[in-house]
Amino acid sequence: MTRATPIPETVTLHVPFRIVKRGGRKEMQVPEGFRPDQRTDNALVKALARAFRWKRMLESGEFSSISELAEREGIAFTYMARVMRLSLLSPKIVDAIMDGRQPAKITLADLMGSFPPNWQEQHALLGEPRLPTG
Repeated sequence: MTRATPIPETVTLHVPFRIVKRGGRKEMQVPEGFRPDQRTDNALVKALARAFRWKRMLESGEFSSISELAEREGIAFTYMARVMRLSLLSPKIVDAIMDGRQPAKITLADLMGSFPPNWQEQHALLGEPRLPTG
């Protein structure tokens, strides 16, 4: 632009994105490959914290069964059992979730379903064929 070129009053900018619901809130999802600031999924982090807390309570002997713990916490046994499965996630995946580096395809709803207990298979589902060795 030169001084003689008029500056337009309106600038139109097209940004491809879509709005998705994650953890009960709306979030802007940008195209694959573009990663703005890392964002933690609060619902997923909270569920992980609960899973490891409940696991520790059972392992310590404070409660003798998931049923007893669920009753004490005032939640359904089935919900507690599904959340506690998150404690079986690979440490690499847990770290990624805590840092907000998990792939967009990892959501609490997906993890509350079924995932393989084997860490190698978990990583394969995420597009990482093998864990680094050594």
